[in-house]
Amino acid sequence: MSTSKTTTDLNVIKKWAEERNGKPTKVKGVGGKDNGIIRINFPGYSGEDSLEDISWDEWYKIFQDRKLAFLYQDETAGGKESRFFKLVER
Repeated sequence: MSTSKTTTDLNVIKKWAEERNGKPTKVKGVGGKDNGIIRINFPGYSGEDSLEDISWDEWYKIFQDRKLAFLYQDETAGGKESRFFKLVER
């Protein structure tokens, strides 16, 4: 059985993402410098061409401004590394 966790700690989010080769991004053409729709991009998956790379600091500022929490899973039910995450309201 897989379990999900929730955090607002950037160090935890960054470590989880980077262990899976994830990079902070936002959707191109949405919002200005200090806002937008943030994502974590895992290279090789669909939708990459609609995302632009941003710094973790910029990503986290948007995350905090929107009062989001990071819901994530370390492993799948089968015990494999999971890339499942969701940005949810706090």
